[in-house]
Amino acid sequence: METNTEVILAAEEKMDKCVEFLQQELSGLRTGKASPSLVENITVDYYGSSSRLRDISNISTPEPRLIVISPFDPSSLGTIEKAITAANIGITPMNDGRLIRVPIPELSEERRKDLVKVAGRTTEEQRVAVRNVRREANDQLKALQKDSKITEDDRDEGLEEVQKLTDAHIKKMDEVLSAKEAEVMDV
Repeated sequence: METNTEVILAAEEKMDKCVEFLQQELSGLRTGKASPSLVENITVDYYGSSSRLRDISNISTPEPRLIVISPFDPSSLGTIEKAITAANIGITPMNDGRLIRVPIPELSEERRKDLVKVAGRTTEEQRVAVRNVRREANDQLKALQKDSKITEDDRDEGLEEVQKLTDAHIKKMDEVLSAKEAEVMDV
């Protein structure tokens, strides 16, 4: 890293990845509505190798409370069913010999609150990741100034910019979390 601009851009890129990861993690959180994202990343032992469910089957939601999984290879129905059960996401697959139907039961109030807590924990983990990125960027800026590659003013501007980025990304995460909380608590 030669300039404070490069440090800031690298930090912003890492923070963006934290936000994307959070969105991906929360999309798999169950809300009471059927969504392919609920099961698509479940790993299935398919002919000796781990494959994601979306890579070995078609996943659709023909009804608001039903996910239908039709594997490309019908002989894999049993292993897919076992993988969904083992994923422990609170749903029970039904295998009819051709495809797997996954009915999504209504969420109880207690389960909704648990899901909100899980979403909060996941969000806090990503906030910590963003703060770690900020700390790394700040350390890099201070090292550049110490090595006389940038001035004190440049360092201070850089530190301020990194803090603004941190605040903006944490705000984005809070917005993602509150949207997910509203979705989960919606009856």
